[in-house]
Amino acid sequence: MKQVIGQITKSTLFAALLAATVFLFSNCSKDDASAGISLSYSLSGNASASQTVPANNSNGSGTFSGTYDARTKVMTYTSTWTNLSGAPLTAGLFSGASGQVGASITAWSVSGSGQGISGSISATTTLNAEQEANLLAGKMYYMFTTAARSSGEIRGQVTATAQ
Repeated sequence: MKQVIGQITKSTLFAALLAATVFLFSNCSKDDASAGISLSYSLSGNASASQTVPANNSNGSGTFSGTYDARTKVMTYTSTWTNLSGAPLTAGLFSGASGQVGASITAWSVSGSGQGISGSISATTTLNAEQEANLLAGKMYYMFTTAARSSGEIRGQVTATAQ
């Protein structure tokens, strides 16, 4: 009788241990999202002349909106501009905190595009690890230049908000 009870106890213990192991591993995931790390971000930003370095008195303004996927490292976005002093000559994304001049990440083809003092551009950009860190830390901006303001007519910081 003791042998039968001992065998039942061992079988029960083994089954409980097996069930606990299955439960534990079925709830584990390598997905960062389950660890509380966001993998998707919405992007936004408003550009003005007062944010350029140095600031200027342009009446121009701009917007930036899009998404960033941390899995693929790809930003997909649209930027608009309005009321510039002339058609944009150059534009693009830069690394740098507010008030600082930074390094170019990507240039947008706006010169000779037929766009005038107002317009928009849509693009995608793949970031490296340093650029991603700058984006998530608020150290990325976009800027448009014109013939009248070659150091920047409008500029706006890009904000990434976890979704």
